[in-house]
Amino acid sequence: MSNGTLARLTNVRKEFRTHSGRRGAGPATAVAVDDVSLEIKAGESLGLVGESGSGKSTVARLLLRLIDPTSGTIEFAGQDITHLNRREMRALRGDMQAVFQDISGSLNSKMTIGQLVAEPLRFHKGLGKVAAFERAGALLEMVGLSARHRGRYPYELSGGQRQRVSLARALAVEPRLLVLDEPVSALDVSTQSQAVNLLGDLQTQLDVAYLFIAHDLFVVHHVSDRIAVMYLGAIVELGTAEDVYARPRHPYTQALLSAIPHPDPSVELHRRRIILTGEVPSPTNIPTGCRFHTRCPYAMETCRTVTPPTLTFDDGGTVACHLHTDGPRLDGRSVNELAVPLASP
Repeated sequence: MSNGTLARLTNVRKEFRTHSGRRGAGPATAVAVDDVSLEIKAGESLGLVGESGSGKSTVARLLLRLIDPTSGTIEFAGQDITHLNRREMRALRGDMQAVFQDISGSLNSKMTIGQLVAEPLRFHKGLGKVAAFERAGALLEMVGLSARHRGRYPYELSGGQRQRVSLARALAVEPRLLVLDEPVSALDVSTQSQAVNLLGDLQTQLDVAYLFIAHDLFVVHHVSDRIAVMYLGAIVELGTAEDVYARPRHPYTQALLSAIPHPDPSVELHRRRIILTGEVPSPTNIPTGCRFHTRCPYAMETCRTVTPPTLTFDDGGTVACHLHTDGPRLDGRSVNELAVPLASP
């Protein structure tokens, strides 16, 4: 791949067969990921943000080839891995690691911390028992724990400490890409801050690429170089972390940002909040036109019938929204420039 691209998804779609929920009705098709194209550059951190059910975790599982795409292509390090079988993928597992949201569930409670961290070293690196045990101690110290933790069990550690153990275990095989799926959502605010700082330090030290998945744009902003915003299976906006955070181009991104409280009470008191009405539509019945129009305060008639194209701007950012081509014609400017008809006072 060119331009230092490490991983790429091109027009990836993932469908699941599910029950419709209506008596007498047959199975339905849920579109969890719909025509998603993303690339992750070597050594960069790409944030993927959106509400629960938007398809973020499915993108992660597709990228790691834990599930197969319905259509589209997945590439890693210049190789098309879309159709590799389990044995062929095993050779790449050392380069692609993950830390999942359920930290406790990913750590075997019957194994000590030392055994858990040493396991991938023995499997992927071929280290002997003693060498793997010693390396496990060094990895634990790298993530801010002590080598003495090797003799403890997961239930003896706090949530933040277990998160660090999962991170040490993932980093043991020196991956080129680390997928972090809601890795800090279960932690308290102070522990989240420590984890975010640790991830930044480790990325600088190890030159590993991150796909950082979360629903909190505030956290993603501090971890990521670029941010992709996902809604109902599709990428609706992508740009640098600073641009997406300060100058959102899509109304959905603007609404996510407005939900983040400001630390200054005087600013928070007068801050404009955008309250999205209605529920996220079902992936078995995605709305026609723009999939966000049923909840968008700026929705126009064209939004209800015409799917917006994905526009690419000179700064490399993209957005899929009719506001940039019809109506007020933002042409890439921030949606913050518009008044919000349905905003709460």
